[in-house]
Amino acid sequence: MDAGGPILQLIQQWGYPLVFLGAVLEGETVLLLAGLLAHSGHLQFPLVVAAAAAGGFAGDQLFFLLGRRHGGRLLARFPRLNGAAMRADGMLARHHVLFILANRFLYGLRIAGPLAVGMSAVPAGRFALLNLIGAVIWGLAITGAGYFFGQAMELLLGDIRRMEEWLLGAIVVAVLLVHAFRRLRKP
Repeated sequence: MDAGGPILQLIQQWGYPLVFLGAVLEGETVLLLAGLLAHSGHLQFPLVVAAAAAGGFAGDQLFFLLGRRHGGRLLARFPRLNGAAMRADGMLARHHVLFILANRFLYGLRIAGPLAVGMSAVPAGRFALLNLIGAVIWGLAITGAGYFFGQAMELLLGDIRRMEEWLLGAIVVAVLLVHAFRRLRKP
């Protein structure tokens, strides 16, 4: 697995810890990119899924514990979470098992969801088990989407290896621009 440049060498050296951290902090963008890199042979797909699931699990466990111990204070300090937490609480009251399994796939509830569960009466052990199952499903689904996107790109562009350093750079720049734009739009 010879890397084509310094970015790919960095990814091969630090890829799995970065996937773990990305799954804790950001999520889908990092996993899609990691799946694409797994398709091109720079990362191993099963290890990417494991790192993604572990990071997603750890992040949601942290937010669950914060909700359990400091939920009311966090919502008071960060009022922008209130609407999402109320939305999560409504879904949680109706279908807590399904909500915990699917929380990662629901837009705007990535942080508020586990906080709301932590503030609820759901036992910690039940949350941990459902969180683990949901994290594995999420890691496999999103990383798999990135992997299959890589296959589609290869079919469309032919030998993608000649251009992967440029494509990777373009994807990173696009992601950074989207995040910068989102931050500028927030009041």
